[in-house]
Amino acid sequence: MSLSSTPSTPSTPSTRRPTLAACLFLATCAGWLSVVPAQAADLTVVVSNITSNAGNVMVGLFDSAAAFPKTVTQGVLAAAAGRDATGRVTLVLRDLTPGTYAVSAYHDLNGNGQLDSNLMGLPTEPYGFSNNARGSFGPPSFQAASVALPTQGLAIELKVQ
Repeated sequence: MSLSSTPSTPSTPSTRRPTLAACLFLATCAGWLSVVPAQAADLTVVVSNITSNAGNVMVGLFDSAAAFPKTVTQGVLAAAAGRDATGRVTLVLRDLTPGTYAVSAYHDLNGNGQLDSNLMGLPTEPYGFSNNARGSFGPPSFQAASVALPTQGLAIELKVQ
């Protein structure tokens, strides 16, 4: 059934009106598009020196010096068993707003979801930061570990130790 203005004439493509369902579909699609960032980029993180198939490789993304290294903006994990022959695991942080970020990673050997430490507070599991930055007595600064994510995306490699 057509919704043309003259029901007695057959509808042609030029006289058809959109159906309610078509209008709702278009409105829904427009709503979906409005929640996707206008410019989204992916950050590919290759974590190297994964020496065991045990546990998971955890990656955290930080969007400011105030958040680094405590408050993760976005995180991903992958099974360490997915490492390649050279001991690398690749993870992708998707749909990020281009900008400046720092990345941390660790090999959660026992799979408990946290970076374990000894009585002195020193990590007992392998960890690392973007730019392979190291701190003297604690984590490196956000500035030392930061990377600029352009609109076309970026791939970085960091080594856990």
